[in-house]
Amino acid sequence: MSMLRADLGSSIDRFLHAAEAFFGNLAAIEWGALAAALFLWTGMLVARSHGWANALRAAYPRSRVDERFITASFLAGAGFNAILPAHAGDAVKVFLAKKSIPDSSYPAVASSFAVLAPFDTTIGICVLLYALTLGLLPALPEIPHLPAFDIAFWADHPPLLVFFLTLLGIGSLVLFAVAARRVEAFWDHIKQGVAIFRTPRRYLAEVASWQMVGWLCRFASFWFFLEAFNLVGSVENVLVVMAVESVAKALPFTPGGAGAQQALLVATLEGPSRAAVLSFSVGQALAVAAWAVVLGFVSLAAVFRTTDWRRLLREGRAAQAEGTR
Repeated sequence: MSMLRADLGSSIDRFLHAAEAFFGNLAAIEWGALAAALFLWTGMLVARSHGWANALRAAYPRSRVDERFITASFLAGAGFNAILPAHAGDAVKVFLAKKSIPDSSYPAVASSFAVLAPFDTTIGICVLLYALTLGLLPALPEIPHLPAFDIAFWADHPPLLVFFLTLLGIGSLVLFAVAARRVEAFWDHIKQGVAIFRTPRRYLAEVASWQMVGWLCRFASFWFFLEAFNLVGSVENVLVVMAVESVAKALPFTPGGAGAQQALLVATLEGPSRAAVLSFSVGQALAVAAWAVVLGFVSLAAVFRTTDWRRLLREGRAAQAEGTR
């Protein structure tokens, strides 16, 4: 336990140092480039939410799927994900979307959201492999020694990692056992949610194409983020940042895997000083998180007429737990 506190304390010290570097360079930020980056980031979210709305329309062809509510659900979930670990906002997305579609079910809405996964996973792996091929990321033996609590904790406590994975596996089995009581209806809902896969041409035109638009917006957004913090906007640097973000988000200790992202960027971005990379890492993460929260709360207030985020989070988690209904 004392080692855990020491690791966490060291990680907090490094983050505070990085935050100090960021606030010390506030005057040097290119605010126009930052505004362009956030605009493109918003475009990425809207494009992805439109792809999800199309998947829901295929799942519920006889129901009205209102684009406003689906977009607001997606933006609200992104806002929660920006400040909470372990993708807690995804439960809020599903809960709000289900609430907006008459006679819908949680398994169907949740599986419709999973329709986005195959394309995202494929592109993410391609970006990661490209970065590894060019030697832009640290070698695998070096990763456990990077100065990030998210990474070092698992590397230093392998028995706990095994316990965590075992617990996750048992939880999945328990969830499946509960669902098995109504397995036929449950799987019918799951198949309903991924109905758009039955028509590949429609999937490519209405979901995958919008995901590609989202990835292009994301690429351009990172380019402008680099320029905003006086780093070089280049194809290689953007791919490094995108690959690092994908790796960091797989570590559920911090919102967005912030600690791991910071350590990986310092180890991978060549050329700029360590202070400049830390300033970019913290500044970009803070800007995205703050903007996501603003978009999320504006969406909740304007579309769903509520600002009670605690209740939404509780209801979202409860809905996720009772997803067999």
